[in-house]
Amino acid sequence: MSKRDYYEILEVSNSASDADIKKAFRRLAMKYHPDRNPDDQEAEHRFKEAKEAFDVLSNHEKRAAYDQFGHAGVDHSVGGGGFSGGGFGDAFSDIFGDIFGGGGRSRVRKGADLQYNLELSLEDAVAGTTVKIRVPTLKHCTTCSGSGARPGTSPDTCSTCGGHGQVRMQQGFFSVQQTCPNCRGKGTTISDPCHSCHGAGRIKEQKSLSVEVPPGVDNGDRIRLSGEGEAGESGAPAGDLFVQIHVKPHPIFQRDNADLYCEVPINIVTAALGGELEVPSLGGRLNLKIPAGTQTHKLFRMRGKGVKPVRGGPIGDLICRIVVETPVKLNSEQKELLQQFGESMGKAAKKHSPNENSWIDSMKKFFEDMKP
Repeated sequence: MSKRDYYEILEVSNSASDADIKKAFRRLAMKYHPDRNPDDQEAEHRFKEAKEAFDVLSNHEKRAAYDQFGHAGVDHSVGGGGFSGGGFGDAFSDIFGDIFGGGGRSRVRKGADLQYNLELSLEDAVAGTTVKIRVPTLKHCTTCSGSGARPGTSPDTCSTCGGHGQVRMQQGFFSVQQTCPNCRGKGTTISDPCHSCHGAGRIKEQKSLSVEVPPGVDNGDRIRLSGEGEAGESGAPAGDLFVQIHVKPHPIFQRDNADLYCEVPINIVTAALGGELEVPSLGGRLNLKIPAGTQTHKLFRMRGKGVKPVRGGPIGDLICRIVVETPVKLNSEQKELLQQFGESMGKAAKKHSPNENSWIDSMKKFFEDMKP
């Protein structure tokens, strides 16, 4: 591509050491990398130019040919394919690590995270509790300490990737990095496996744990237990265990965030004349005053008798929803008394049943509007 002097491109002298050349390329690559300079053709050109210069000067044979014959000595030797074992590949991998926070070598991967579904009563969710659970998981093999190799031996460095866990295929300008097919990214292989785990480094077990459930948890909340998930491969750290909360339906209360709702059925006498009755809360019995003329769906709010949220904030309320119950299975005397009561209202019925009469008036108007 470029016919500029390679030493000039990298801004080093022709006596520069391998370390100086690598350092110079790293500096230029960090400065002109296309991902750091989107849509900048000049930066892209400078990056490719620096790559070409480094590809030649980092290879002893190519550098010798260039020093002797100039560009003519390397025109047919730049590029190629196959596994890259060093030089540009290693430096380029290091640079990508600097730019993107990664590297070319295999990393220790922690074990998988696990999830456990925990059912709680509403009372336990609101008050908090401690629950013992048993979780199926993978733990490090104690025989080989998680290495997978027979005690007294060690895993072997992978011969394919040299312990990197990854191999690089150089295809023209790009160096493509892939997981090593031989060791599957571990960087090691096991020739003499442990007899207990058969080389896996992990064994299955049922683990007993105590879960501290804080007060105020609700459906969908998760409790994280660090390091209680599956053990990682080759002695790597364990993942985490997430305990997913499921609150069972309650026969009396429904929860809405910090508030609790309950339906309170009352008879027509209490609804009409008013009274006082006892209602439940999670903290015990409460007295609720019912004013005269209370209708169905009337809500009464009892402050601070709900739930204190797990993430903080004020305690919610207990909201009682009134349901006026029609009497059933009346005897003849009761029916007669109700009949007399209805007749006693006479022409004043509209005053005593405003909602009913308002609905009747709306219905009449509806039918009148339908007439052609």
